[in-house]
Amino acid sequence: MAGVDLSELGPLKSLVGTFKGNIGDDVAPSDDRGAENNKYHEVIVFTHILPAQNHEQTLYGLRYHQQVFRHGEEFPFHDQVGYWHWDPKAKQVMQSLTIPRGQAVLAGGHAEENSKSFKLKAELGSKTFGIVSNPFLDKEFQTIGYEIQLSFPDDETFVYEQVTKIQIKGQPKVFEHRDKNTLKRTSA
Repeated sequence: MAGVDLSELGPLKSLVGTFKGNIGDDVAPSDDRGAENNKYHEVIVFTHILPAQNHEQTLYGLRYHQQVFRHGEEFPFHDQVGYWHWDPKAKQVMQSLTIPRGQAVLAGGHAEENSKSFKLKAELGSKTFGIVSNPFLDKEFQTIGYEIQLSFPDDETFVYEQVTKIQIKGQPKVFEHRDKNTLKRTSA
């Protein structure tokens, strides 16, 4: 966005643009009650948006669209849209996301304006940073927790590690669905 001061985005300022990563690693539930490992590549486009005013609260943010592809496949196996927000007064970063499986998450965590790493969390049942799912997912694959850690080794790269905790119907142990990747900016 020409003429925009990206410093208002605090720790999110390095995310504006298109990023690609080719070394994604996904550990997900398999059909046989175990785990499967998928290697993937992805594209995430972050677009600067106008500030959101909530009375005395001002949020600075980005809209994003993420598509994830298994290596060798033409169509994405994961598609996600949402927003990243920075609240400088509260020193909070927030991620709101939706996926076309009928699920939405609002995660949040503390960060400083120049943080090079931060972690966000959401929990099922939280009134603030929480998780909602459609009735089928809530019954069969209940998401009870979500965490994402972002780090910025430089202004052109970010790394994420994400854990989605799922209580699968009929399984006593919570499954930790894990994703991680390193992405590089390909355009501003």
